[in-house]
Amino acid sequence: MSRFRKHQKYYLLGFISILLSILLIIPTRLVIALSQTPVPQAIFVLGGDEAREALAAEIAQWYPSLEIWVSTPSDTAKTVKIFINAGISSQRFHIDNRAVDTVTNFTTVVNHFQQRKITHLYLVTSDFHMPRAKAIAFVVLGSRGIAFTPLSVPSNRPPETTFRIVRDVVRSILWIFTNWTGARSDNLL
Repeated sequence: MSRFRKHQKYYLLGFISILLSILLIIPTRLVIALSQTPVPQAIFVLGGDEAREALAAEIAQWYPSLEIWVSTPSDTAKTVKIFINAGISSQRFHIDNRAVDTVTNFTTVVNHFQQRKITHLYLVTSDFHMPRAKAIAFVVLGSRGIAFTPLSVPSNRPPETTFRIVRDVVRSILWIFTNWTGARSDNLL
């Protein structure tokens, strides 16, 4: 019997302990971020629906100091037009087209938030998509000490499946450890 096989359960127990320790740090980091920055400092929109961008533009009108980040909108030209028509300066909004799915919506921009010392943001997406977005945000943003306040856009779609939520949480945890999400575009990021 090999030495590894003999101690296999101890290695597994050690790995699980490390994983749990890291995941338990996330709630602590979120509590600290919320206590230090109770008011959001930016707006983060998950692209794919113009109604999300319209809500972000409305919020940006109420809070003129907030920058807006849109991750992979369905139509960049229409997104720009929504913000310009709302009187939002092009200096205030940023469009990032690198994401190919919801996990990469977060992983492609989280470093920008950290560089700008953003520790709390509004998270805008559709109501059917919000449970998955919050689960991913908890892992990806939370691992970097960035809190979020969810704002849902109403839709007529049913909620996403638990399978999709769990799958993307696992991918997000994988990203924490490897900087790889499993998306086919990861080698381009």
